[in-house]
Amino acid sequence: MNKFTIKDLENLSGIKAHTIRIWEQRYAFLKPQRTPTNIRYYTNEELKKILNVSLLNKYGFKISHISRMDDADLRSKILSLGGPEAQQERIIHDLIQYMVDLDLVAFERELDHCIQLRGVEKTILQYIFPFLERIGILWLTGHINPAQEHLITNLIRQKIIVGIEQIKSVFSTGKSMLLFLPENEHHELGLLVLHFLLKSRGVSVIYLGANVPVSDLEYTLKVKKPDFVYTHLTTVVKEFNFERFLNHLKVKVAGTPVYISGGVVSTYEHKAPGGDIHFLKTFKAVQEFITQISS
Repeated sequence: MNKFTIKDLENLSGIKAHTIRIWEQRYAFLKPQRTPTNIRYYTNEELKKILNVSLLNKYGFKISHISRMDDADLRSKILSLGGPEAQQERIIHDLIQYMVDLDLVAFERELDHCIQLRGVEKTILQYIFPFLERIGILWLTGHINPAQEHLITNLIRQKIIVGIEQIKSVFSTGKSMLLFLPENEHHELGLLVLHFLLKSRGVSVIYLGANVPVSDLEYTLKVKKPDFVYTHLTTVVKEFNFERFLNHLKVKVAGTPVYISGGVVSTYEHKAPGGDIHFLKTFKAVQEFITQISS
Protein backbone atom coordinates (compact mmCIF):
# COMPACT_ATOMS: atom_id res chain seq x y z
CA MET A 1 0.00 0.00 0.00
CA ASN A 2 1.22 3.48 -0.87
CA LYS A 3 1.07 6.41 1.53
CA PHE A 4 0.15 9.64 -0.22
CA THR A 5 0.29 13.14 1.23
CA ILE A 6 -2.45 15.69 0.71
CA LYS A 7 -0.04 17.45 -1.68
CA ASP A 8 0.17 14.25 -3.73
CA LEU A 9 -3.63 14.18 -3.99
CA GLU A 10 -3.61 17.82 -5.06
CA ASN A 11 -0.98 17.23 -7.75
CA LEU A 12 -2.70 14.16 -9.15
CA SER A 13 -6.31 15.33 -9.00
CA GLY A 14 -6.00 19.09 -9.51
CA ILE A 15 -8.07 19.73 -6.37
CA LYS A 16 -6.42 22.22 -4.00
CA ALA A 17 -5.31 20.88 -0.62
CA HIS A 18 -7.53 23.28 1.33
CA THR A 19 -10.57 22.12 -0.69
CA ILE A 20 -9.70 18.49 0.05
CA ARG A 21 -9.58 19.32 3.77
CA ILE A 22 -13.00 21.00 3.57
CA TRP A 23 -14.43 17.94 1.81
CA GLU A 24 -12.97 15.71 4.53
CA GLN A 25 -14.80 17.73 7.19
CA ARG A 26 -18.14 17.83 5.38
CA TYR A 27 -18.34 14.46 3.63
CA ALA A 28 -17.42 10.87 4.38
CA PHE A 29 -15.80 9.70 1.15
CA LEU A 30 -12.25 10.57 2.32
CA LYS A 31 -10.90 8.96 5.48
CA PRO A 32 -7.20 9.73 5.90
CA GLN A 33 -5.05 7.53 8.13
CA ARG A 34 -2.50 8.66 10.72
CA THR A 35 1.07 7.55 11.25
CA PRO A 36 2.28 6.75 14.80
CA THR A 37 3.56 10.35 14.90
CA ASN A 38 0.08 11.64 13.94
CA ILE A 39 0.92 12.66 10.38
CA ARG A 40 -2.03 12.41 8.00
CA TYR A 41 -1.68 10.17 4.94
CA TYR A 42 -3.95 8.70 2.28
CA THR A 43 -4.12 5.16 0.90
CA ASN A 44 -4.57 3.87 -2.64
CA GLU A 45 -8.33 3.85 -2.08
CA GLU A 46 -8.41 7.52 -1.06
CA LEU A 47 -6.34 8.44 -4.12
CA LYS A 48 -8.67 6.56 -6.47
CA LYS A 49 -11.69 8.12 -4.82
CA ILE A 50 -10.40 11.69 -5.14
CA LEU A 51 -9.52 11.10 -8.80
CA ASN A 52 -13.06 10.01 -9.55
CA VAL A 53 -14.64 12.75 -7.47
CA SER A 54 -12.47 15.47 -8.99
CA LEU A 55 -13.37 14.39 -12.53
CA LEU A 56 -17.12 14.50 -11.91
CA ASN A 57 -16.86 17.76 -10.01
CA LYS A 58 -14.88 19.38 -12.84
CA TYR A 59 -17.56 18.44 -15.36
CA GLY A 60 -20.58 19.78 -13.56
CA PHE A 61 -21.56 17.44 -10.72
CA LYS A 62 -22.01 19.08 -7.32
CA ILE A 63 -19.86 17.70 -4.54
CA SER A 64 -22.91 17.21 -2.32
CA HIS A 65 -24.41 14.97 -5.01
CA ILE A 66 -21.16 13.09 -5.63
CA SER A 67 -20.74 12.39 -1.90
CA ARG A 68 -23.93 10.30 -1.92
CA MET A 69 -22.83 8.06 -4.80
CA ASP A 70 -21.47 4.57 -4.25
CA ASP A 71 -18.55 3.27 -6.32
CA ALA A 72 -20.80 1.81 -9.02
CA ASP A 73 -22.65 5.11 -9.43
CA LEU A 74 -19.37 7.02 -9.60
CA ARG A 75 -18.04 4.77 -12.34
CA SER A 76 -21.28 4.90 -14.29
CA LYS A 77 -21.35 8.71 -14.25
CA ILE A 78 -17.67 8.93 -15.22
CA LEU A 79 -18.18 6.64 -18.21
CA SER A 80 -21.14 8.75 -19.30
CA LEU A 81 -19.08 11.95 -19.50
CA GLY A 82 -18.96 13.28 -23.03
CA GLY A 83 -16.43 15.43 -24.80
CA PRO A 84 -12.80 14.67 -25.73
CA GLU A 85 -11.27 16.50 -22.75
CA ALA A 86 -13.36 14.58 -20.22
CA GLN A 87 -12.56 11.29 -21.93
CA GLN A 88 -8.86 12.12 -22.00
CA GLU A 89 -8.82 12.91 -18.28
CA ARG A 90 -10.79 9.76 -17.51
CA ILE A 91 -8.22 7.59 -19.28
CA ILE A 92 -5.30 9.34 -17.53
CA HIS A 93 -7.01 8.85 -14.17
CA ASP A 94 -7.63 5.20 -15.01
CA LEU A 95 -3.94 4.73 -15.85
CA ILE A 96 -2.97 6.23 -12.49
CA GLN A 97 -5.37 3.90 -10.71
CA TYR A 98 -4.11 0.83 -12.58
CA MET A 99 -0.56 1.84 -11.64
CA VAL A 100 -1.23 2.10 -7.90
CA ASP A 101 -3.09 -1.23 -8.02
CA LEU A 102 -0.30 -2.79 -10.13
CA ASP A 103 -2.97 -3.97 -12.55
CA LEU A 104 -0.62 -4.41 -15.51
CA VAL A 105 -3.19 -6.24 -17.62
CA ALA A 106 -5.68 -3.37 -17.38
CA PHE A 107 -2.94 -0.77 -17.89
CA GLU A 108 -1.67 -2.43 -21.08
CA ARG A 109 -5.19 -3.07 -22.34
CA GLU A 110 -6.00 0.64 -21.95
CA LEU A 111 -2.83 1.68 -23.80
CA ASP A 112 -3.40 -0.84 -26.60
CA HIS A 113 -6.98 0.37 -26.99
CA CYS A 114 -5.80 3.98 -27.28
CA ILE A 115 -3.12 3.03 -29.83
CA GLN A 116 -5.63 1.04 -31.87
CA LEU A 117 -8.12 3.92 -31.96
CA ARG A 118 -5.78 6.92 -32.20
CA GLY A 119 -2.34 5.66 -33.21
CA VAL A 120 0.94 5.83 -31.31
CA GLU A 121 1.54 9.56 -31.64
CA LYS A 122 -1.85 10.69 -30.31
CA THR A 123 -1.61 8.12 -27.53
CA ILE A 124 1.77 9.57 -26.52
CA LEU A 125 0.63 13.20 -26.74
CA GLN A 126 -2.83 12.83 -25.20
CA TYR A 127 -2.27 10.11 -22.60
CA ILE A 128 1.29 8.92 -21.97
CA PHE A 129 3.04 12.27 -21.60
CA PRO A 130 0.28 13.83 -19.42
CA PHE A 131 0.29 10.64 -17.33
CA LEU A 132 4.06 10.90 -16.85
CA GLU A 133 3.75 14.58 -15.91
CA ARG A 134 1.23 13.73 -13.21
CA ILE A 135 3.09 10.83 -11.63
CA GLY A 136 6.58 12.31 -12.06
CA ILE A 137 6.12 14.25 -8.82
CA LEU A 138 5.46 10.96 -6.98
CA TRP A 139 8.78 9.58 -8.24
CA LEU A 140 10.42 12.81 -7.14
CA THR A 141 9.03 12.50 -3.59
CA GLY A 142 9.42 8.71 -3.34
CA HIS A 143 5.70 8.15 -2.73
CA ILE A 144 5.48 5.40 -5.35
CA ASN A 145 6.84 1.92 -4.69
CA PRO A 146 9.85 1.20 -6.94
CA ALA A 147 8.14 -1.99 -8.17
CA GLN A 148 5.16 0.04 -9.39
CA GLU A 149 7.44 2.48 -11.12
CA HIS A 150 9.63 -0.12 -12.84
CA LEU A 151 6.81 -2.36 -14.04
CA ILE A 152 4.73 0.47 -15.48
CA THR A 153 7.64 2.33 -17.06
CA ASN A 154 8.98 -0.83 -18.70
CA LEU A 155 5.55 -1.51 -20.17
CA ILE A 156 5.26 2.01 -21.60
CA ARG A 157 8.87 1.86 -22.77
CA GLN A 158 8.13 -1.20 -24.90
CA LYS A 159 5.19 0.54 -26.60
CA ILE A 160 7.21 3.67 -27.40
CA ILE A 161 10.22 1.76 -28.74
CA VAL A 162 7.96 -0.23 -31.08
CA GLY A 163 6.46 3.08 -32.23
CA ILE A 164 9.93 4.56 -32.87
CA GLU A 165 10.98 1.52 -34.92
CA GLN A 166 7.84 1.72 -37.04
CA ILE A 167 8.35 5.36 -38.09
CA LYS A 168 9.09 5.71 -41.78
CA SER A 169 10.05 9.36 -42.27
CA VAL A 170 9.35 10.60 -45.79
CA PHE A 171 11.04 13.97 -45.26
CA SER A 172 13.92 15.53 -43.36
CA THR A 173 14.17 18.89 -41.68
CA GLY A 174 17.96 18.83 -42.02
CA LYS A 175 18.23 19.37 -38.25
CA SER A 176 19.72 17.04 -35.65
CA MET A 177 19.13 16.62 -31.93
CA LEU A 178 21.27 14.80 -29.36
CA LEU A 179 19.22 13.23 -26.56
CA PHE A 180 20.80 12.11 -23.30
CA LEU A 181 20.26 11.70 -19.56
CA PRO A 182 23.05 12.67 -17.14
CA GLU A 183 24.77 10.30 -14.75
CA ASN A 184 22.44 8.77 -12.14
CA GLU A 185 19.32 9.62 -14.15
CA HIS A 186 17.68 6.42 -15.40
CA HIS A 187 14.09 7.53 -16.06
CA GLU A 188 14.17 7.21 -19.82
CA LEU A 189 10.51 7.49 -20.78
CA GLY A 190 10.39 11.24 -21.30
CA LEU A 191 13.45 11.05 -23.52
CA LEU A 192 11.95 8.19 -25.55
CA VAL A 193 8.78 10.22 -26.08
CA LEU A 194 10.95 13.05 -27.44
CA HIS A 195 12.77 10.57 -29.67
CA PHE A 196 9.47 9.42 -31.18
CA LEU A 197 8.09 12.91 -31.71
CA LEU A 198 11.30 14.26 -33.23
CA LYS A 199 11.86 11.30 -35.56
CA SER A 200 8.24 11.40 -36.76
CA ARG A 201 8.79 15.05 -37.75
CA GLY A 202 11.94 14.50 -39.74
CA VAL A 203 14.51 15.53 -37.12
CA SER A 204 17.62 13.35 -37.04
CA VAL A 205 18.03 11.92 -33.52
CA ILE A 206 21.33 10.98 -31.88
CA TYR A 207 20.21 8.90 -28.89
CA LEU A 208 22.82 8.48 -26.15
CA GLY A 209 20.29 7.19 -23.60
CA ALA A 210 20.51 7.19 -19.81
CA ASN A 211 23.31 7.67 -17.28
CA VAL A 212 25.70 9.49 -19.64
CA PRO A 213 28.90 11.02 -18.20
CA VAL A 214 29.54 14.62 -19.25
CA SER A 215 32.82 13.52 -20.88
CA ASP A 216 30.90 11.14 -23.19
CA LEU A 217 28.44 13.92 -24.03
CA GLU A 218 31.32 16.28 -24.84
CA TYR A 219 33.01 13.70 -27.11
CA THR A 220 29.80 12.94 -29.03
CA LEU A 221 29.16 16.64 -29.53
CA LYS A 222 32.58 17.13 -31.11
CA VAL A 223 32.13 14.15 -33.44
CA LYS A 224 28.44 14.48 -34.43
CA LYS A 225 27.97 18.26 -34.10
CA PRO A 226 24.18 18.25 -33.51
CA ASP A 227 22.09 21.41 -33.85
CA PHE A 228 20.55 20.93 -30.39
CA VAL A 229 21.06 18.99 -27.16
CA TYR A 230 18.11 17.85 -25.06
CA THR A 231 17.68 16.16 -21.69
CA HIS A 232 14.53 15.32 -19.73
CA LEU A 233 15.05 15.09 -15.95
CA THR A 234 12.26 13.17 -14.25
CA THR A 235 14.01 12.61 -10.95
CA VAL A 236 17.58 12.08 -9.83
CA VAL A 237 19.42 10.72 -6.83
CA LYS A 238 19.98 12.98 -3.84
CA GLU A 239 23.67 13.30 -4.68
CA PHE A 240 22.81 14.97 -8.00
CA ASN A 241 23.48 18.70 -7.88
CA PHE A 242 21.37 20.39 -10.54
CA GLU A 243 23.21 23.72 -10.39
CA ARG A 244 26.58 22.02 -10.75
CA PHE A 245 25.17 20.07 -13.70
CA LEU A 246 24.05 23.34 -15.32
CA ASN A 247 27.48 24.85 -14.81
CA HIS A 248 29.12 21.81 -16.43
CA LEU A 249 26.78 22.11 -19.41
CA LYS A 250 27.60 25.79 -19.84
CA VAL A 251 31.26 24.87 -20.19
CA LYS A 252 31.14 21.52 -22.00
CA VAL A 253 28.30 22.29 -24.42
CA ALA A 254 29.11 25.93 -25.11
CA GLY A 255 27.86 27.03 -28.50
CA THR A 256 25.14 24.38 -28.83
CA PRO A 257 21.60 25.20 -27.58
CA VAL A 258 20.61 22.91 -24.68
CA TYR A 259 16.97 22.32 -23.74
CA ILE A 260 15.93 20.76 -20.43
CA SER A 261 12.45 19.57 -19.44
CA GLY A 262 10.95 17.27 -16.79
CA GLY A 263 9.95 17.24 -13.15
CA VAL A 264 13.30 18.51 -11.87
CA VAL A 265 13.01 21.64 -14.03
CA SER A 266 9.31 22.25 -13.33
CA THR A 267 9.98 22.34 -9.57
CA TYR A 268 13.22 24.34 -9.85
CA GLU A 269 12.65 27.79 -8.38
CA HIS A 270 15.23 29.68 -10.42
CA LYS A 271 15.30 30.72 -14.06
CA ALA A 272 17.53 29.08 -16.64
CA PRO A 273 21.09 30.43 -16.39
CA GLY A 274 20.82 31.92 -19.88
CA GLY A 275 23.26 31.64 -22.72
CA ASP A 276 22.75 28.34 -24.52
CA ILE A 277 20.64 26.68 -21.77
CA HIS A 278 16.84 26.81 -21.90
CA PHE A 279 14.11 25.33 -19.66
CA LEU A 280 10.85 23.86 -20.96
CA LYS A 281 8.74 23.67 -17.81
CA THR A 282 5.48 22.35 -19.27
CA PHE A 283 4.42 19.79 -21.84
CA LYS A 284 2.89 22.63 -23.86
CA ALA A 285 6.30 24.31 -23.99
CA VAL A 286 7.86 21.03 -25.15
CA GLN A 287 5.28 20.70 -27.94
CA GLU A 288 5.82 24.30 -29.06
CA PHE A 289 9.58 23.72 -29.16
CA ILE A 290 9.21 20.58 -31.28
CA THR A 291 6.87 22.38 -33.67
CA GLN A 292 9.33 25.27 -33.93
CA ILE A 293 12.41 23.21 -34.81
CA SER A 294 10.57 20.87 -37.19
CA SER A 295 8.87 23.60 -39.22
